[in-house]
Amino acid sequence: MMLRAAPILIGVALVSVALAGQWMIGGGASLEGRGGAREVRADAEGDAAVIARTAPRVSAGLVDYHGVEAGVSCMTCHSTREPDRANGLGGALPKTFHQGLAFAHAGMSCLSCHHADDYDSLRLADGRKLAFRDSQQLCAQCHGPQTRDYLNGSHGGMTGYWDKSRGGRVRNACIDCHDPHAPAYPALIPVFAPRDAAARQQAEREQRHHRHE
Repeated sequence: MMLRAAPILIGVALVSVALAGQWMIGGGASLEGRGGAREVRADAEGDAAVIARTAPRVSAGLVDYHGVEAGVSCMTCHSTREPDRANGLGGALPKTFHQGLAFAHAGMSCLSCHHADDYDSLRLADGRKLAFRDSQQLCAQCHGPQTRDYLNGSHGGMTGYWDKSRGGRVRNACIDCHDPHAPAYPALIPVFAPRDAAARQQAEREQRHHRHE
């Protein structure tokens, strides 16, 4: 009886894990941040309108009649060529686009995150379009431990109040601290001696030992 029930129990467990992941990414747990850490959903304007309105624009190096910097959408240039899914693999980028961009993100290509049919939007793992303002939902798909720590307040900084009864707060989104194209921080070496006396004494003993070897 137990052997016959085992596959059913395993199946139920897998479905539960999948649903929990979708709940975390889809907004069951709030991702509050500057970068648009909001639930992926159609809002009053509709998804297409939100994506178009919040898409990044590339500076054209010119200003308009009102002195406002002129910009063009990503699709203005990307629509002139077929998407290349190999772009970005191994850090290689096309010489004509994005000159000087450093790319090192776990061996992924550009189209792991950018939508091949619409470069003014991002792409979720299931193929849905995602507005750039909601980029934190994209990060959460792969970076589960960091998202968990973000949700409990131990990852990512903020301005404002922990106690919301005293005032509001703004949490940093992932890309406020990490470059999405090269997110890893370099290893850091402490620049001061440990304050703990026992640790300092141990370090001094090890130094003396190495000098006498």
